[in-house]
Amino acid sequence: MKRTLTVLLLMGSLAFAQADGAKLYAQCAGCHQQNGQGIPGAFPPLAGHIAEILAKPGGREYLIKTLLWGLQGAIEVRGVRYNGVMPAYNQLKDEEIAALLNHIATAWGDDKKVKDFKPFTAAEVKALREKKLTPQQVLEERKKLGLK
Repeated sequence: MKRTLTVLLLMGSLAFAQADGAKLYAQCAGCHQQNGQGIPGAFPPLAGHIAEILAKPGGREYLIKTLLWGLQGAIEVRGVRYNGVMPAYNQLKDEEIAALLNHIATAWGDDKKVKDFKPFTAAEVKALREKKLTPQQVLEERKKLGLK
């Protein structure tokens, strides 16, 4: 009985300790909006565009780098041009960045549009955190994916 109770308590505390991507997204919603549609001409949409990025080889890594190091420069999403700055969120823990990306990838169904979508992990974030980039270098990574 004691062993079962201990296991249940541990499982409950692990679930409680996991980062909540939806809560973390509150930091993003001011620009990208709660519904992920962004503000045309000011802040690009995430809903629908995340699937486009994830479908590209290297898209997962690009999304992680964007959250870690930010993005600066002209981009185009669905025919609308944007030229702004997205701040870096490298103050977040690896688990938090993974949780935030999982929320962004699933909240509007983008994960269902990508074949064999797998949730982001803290290990993926950790592996990319070591190579520091500038927001302009992240923009170059975007261009390598064939995205405008």
